[in-house]
Amino acid sequence: MRRCKWFTMLSIILLFVITNASLQAQATLPVQEGELMVDGLNDRVEILRDEFGIPHIYASNSHDLFFAQGFTQAQDRWWQMEFSRHVGNGEIGEITGRNADVLSGDIFLQTLNFRDVVEQEWEMLNSETRAALQAFTDGVNAYILTTEKNNLAFEYSALALAGIDLEVEAWTPFDTLVWGKAMALNLSGNMASEQIRSTLYATIGQEMTDQWAPAWPFGEKPTIVQPEDLPVGENSLVTIPDNSAGLIGIDTHIALPDTLSPNREIGSNNWVVNNTMSASGLPLLANDPHLSIQMPSIWYEIGLHCEPVSTECPFNVVGFSLPATPGITIGHNEHIAWGVTNAINDTQDLYRIKVNPDNPLQYEWNGAMRDMIVREAVIHFGDAEPITIQVRHTHLGPIINDNQLDEKTGMPTGFNNEDPLALRWTALEPGTLFQASLLLNQASNWQEFRTALSYWDTPAQNFVYADVEGNIGYQLPGRIPIRAADHSGLLPVDGSTDAFEWRGFLPYDSLPRILNPQRDYIATANQAIVPLEYYGQLEEEFGSGQNYFISQEWAWGYRGQRINELLETTGPHTVDSFQAIQGDNKLISAEELMPFIADLSFDDPSLTDMRDWLLDWDYQLDSDSPQAALYMQFWSRLLDNLYNDQLGSDITSGGGSQEMWATYLLAQQPDNIWWDIINTPDVVETRDDTLRQSFREAVAVTTELLGKDRSAWRWGDLHTATFVNQPLGQSGVELVENLVNRGPVATGGGNAVINATGWGADIGAGDFAVRTLPSLRIIVDLSDFSNSVSMHTTGQSGHATSPHYDDLIDSWRTVQYHPLLWTREDIENAAVQTLTLLPNA
Repeated sequence: MRRCKWFTMLSIILLFVITNASLQAQATLPVQEGELMVDGLNDRVEILRDEFGIPHIYASNSHDLFFAQGFTQAQDRWWQMEFSRHVGNGEIGEITGRNADVLSGDIFLQTLNFRDVVEQEWEMLNSETRAALQAFTDGVNAYILTTEKNNLAFEYSALALAGIDLEVEAWTPFDTLVWGKAMALNLSGNMASEQIRSTLYATIGQEMTDQWAPAWPFGEKPTIVQPEDLPVGENSLVTIPDNSAGLIGIDTHIALPDTLSPNREIGSNNWVVNNTMSASGLPLLANDPHLSIQMPSIWYEIGLHCEPVSTECPFNVVGFSLPATPGITIGHNEHIAWGVTNAINDTQDLYRIKVNPDNPLQYEWNGAMRDMIVREAVIHFGDAEPITIQVRHTHLGPIINDNQLDEKTGMPTGFNNEDPLALRWTALEPGTLFQASLLLNQASNWQEFRTALSYWDTPAQNFVYADVEGNIGYQLPGRIPIRAADHSGLLPVDGSTDAFEWRGFLPYDSLPRILNPQRDYIATANQAIVPLEYYGQLEEEFGSGQNYFISQEWAWGYRGQRINELLETTGPHTVDSFQAIQGDNKLISAEELMPFIADLSFDDPSLTDMRDWLLDWDYQLDSDSPQAALYMQFWSRLLDNLYNDQLGSDITSGGGSQEMWATYLLAQQPDNIWWDIINTPDVVETRDDTLRQSFREAVAVTTELLGKDRSAWRWGDLHTATFVNQPLGQSGVELVENLVNRGPVATGGGNAVINATGWGADIGAGDFAVRTLPSLRIIVDLSDFSNSVSMHTTGQSGHATSPHYDDLIDSWRTVQYHPLLWTREDIENAAVQTLTLLPNA
């Protein structure tokens, strides 16, 4: 993990003493038992918590239900909400003080200006959604505005003694809506990949770039929607759009804070089987979203129960929420269950803006000059004077590479008139995400499910569905641009004419969906969504001459391939068999490359012996696997020798499914120029030379790190997870970090396996620290909801002194589960604390 330098040296001198004292001084955790009188309630509310601190809320009306949800989530996760609010609004400097990492992130977020977007969004939401958001907000404020600041979170005390006095401001519905935008940014990576691809086209050329980032392997890896799932009609193939629309390199790198930086291994798995593949005779559904590792967990497990359920109070739903949001994001009600994965739709485009050389506040559009909209943004710091920047907006979107930091002064450089880039992105347009979410919580059948998702605009997700009637389904919602025929979406394009302007969006009823497929299951793992025939049907429906491609960049299909294999070969399925699938560690990429390793010859007999020992491996990245440790060191060395020496100093290979598929293709071209190690100018290496060199280096480094006894090697000794608190956990002071962080803990899994504990080769060869992970796991049994199970990464509480701060880490690491409680009887039997909220009449 790249360490973000949140604090200045001055402010960290006392952090250990301060943090330790603050932890000890936090004498009371939130009251979670007994009775509390609360302003703003209409009626009595009960909150029952089990041994893990998981609450189930019972209320007689919707207002009180969401009020209590806001109150409860603020009790457990207020600091997480506070910090994330500052991140989304570009105000991190108010918490951490001024430094380059913080300043660049705040500038970028203030350039996007989510706050203005969500204020427009508020006006679009229906009255029920606004009422729920307001009730949730009132519940948050009922807690935070009546609790001593130091009892809300010890971070306030620590920061105050370090010179940063942060005031507690009331929560607003806009803060919740901004959280949704920040999540959309976290799940969107096309903007960054456009910059990378454009730079590489200009340095190593299009051919080599397209070999490093190859086209998705239609026909070789499984798409989510199969040809037989498509509507009846002529299935005509289409040509994948060419990448030639923009070939000029871009030197600008847009800096993002760690909390929001897109990561190619962020994704998810979900799948659902129908009655014929389920031992119970009704569907089973599983989901595990892969998100950045953090402390506390990004998810909050909760149950929301109207008592009684009625048209006025229609909610009876359990699962996982995001701490700053009302409702359930992933879970089930009494009729349906659903899970989500990132669809990786291409909803971001960069446009090269031609600025008027005589007036930097104008730009060329269709042969004439148009005025930009210019606004001022003020960047505040907890320990320094504010900085004011000017942000330029075109009708396409904001210019995102103005105000880059000067390397010498650390100050924003103002307007960039050399190669200004405007960002068009669906999330910068107001939408109705939270209306969709609350309608989804109430849906009772397939049609209501689809109606709810018609309001889901961004971030685009793959939804799988199951209901108690035995139906299973899939729906892709979201606002997906229609582009010009020669606009691939993979490169920045000319922004001086309407040639590359979006043509509109795909209609919701034309987006991919499946109901009760012939193969009896549906599985998604961030791979390509539809076969090429789908785009042929869109051309028949809407006409040729436009690019209807949802995206051209996905995970390269390894997880999807393995999930399909296990679903088809290990049934009939139960909750237990789904647990085994979620914990599967098979690395298909290793199986693809092993024949080439097997054919290598070595002068050193010890290397031959080590290679033969590796050939006995089962390709499972289990934590206790010796061979997995060696193979992953080999993979890391191969990435360095094969790719990184030619990509350049600013771009490195991440080591995920993209490079795995690219390497498999290159392995079939033994003389490809990629195999040449350019650091050896007198030798032109071929495939076997580079494989042999990488294996030799891997044996040496693994022996150095783990010892000479290869039977004692463990993948988990290299591949560890550390859960990092923000911001104190990134202070750079080990003693402070030990107080608030947890780990490292050994874990299995890796990139492009179902148990997707992702690491990044771009942070250094041989560094296998977990960066992304299955952030929750849930399995829903539609035949008996009480048989469902769940888990998430750390614990329910964000208070480091709480027993529920870290009590789920070991079960996450070992892929163990707890019951996803459903009935009132089971919830009461499991309850160890009951808090009753009463109206303060």
